[in-house]
Amino acid sequence: MTQDDNIQRLSREIIQQAEADAEKILSDAKVKADEIRNQAQATMDGEKKRILEQAKNDADRIRGQAIATAQLKARTLILESREKLLVEVFESSKGKIPAIQKWNDYPAIVETLALEAVQQLAVNKVILHADKVTHDLLKESVLKIISTKFDGTIELGEPLKKGTGIIAETIDGHLNYDNTFETRLRRLENELRSPVYHLLMGETL
Repeated sequence: MTQDDNIQRLSREIIQQAEADAEKILSDAKVKADEIRNQAQATMDGEKKRILEQAKNDADRIRGQAIATAQLKARTLILESREKLLVEVFESSKGKIPAIQKWNDYPAIVETLALEAVQQLAVNKVILHADKVTHDLLKESVLKIISTKFDGTIELGEPLKKGTGIIAETIDGHLNYDNTFETRLRRLENELRSPVYHLLMGETL
């Protein structure tokens, strides 16, 4: 084999090796490219899933907040309506207090109011203040009856400037018990709120 033949053979081998190396490089590059593409796709899919989950969570949270806000607003409106109704009922009752003094048994009611008031003070000497109508009913004979029942003495003080009923006061003025109808109604108000509301709503107690 001549030198030229050897050179040609060597050239072919080098070219074949170069072609083989190139093909391997291209193959490796393709595999690497596929890996990178797959990783990128997986990353994109994961990010897409995360974004969708986050969006769903945000939507659920916003929906929950909207529902909670609506429920709170509804409860507030109900409470405001209830309070308005109750105020109207109690104001109406308060407006009817003067009519009590026209009842036939009002003198007996006055005696009960006075006795309750003096017993609350738990002293043996009391001053009674009353509105004009009630004041006129607290005659000496009535005061003696009440004094006997609580075993003490009673004086009749100045008429009340406001209120209907009786306020009992100690001689030194340090203690008093308000037994006017207006105050009695206020005391009962909290206790009566629930049953009155149910009655207003047409419910039975």
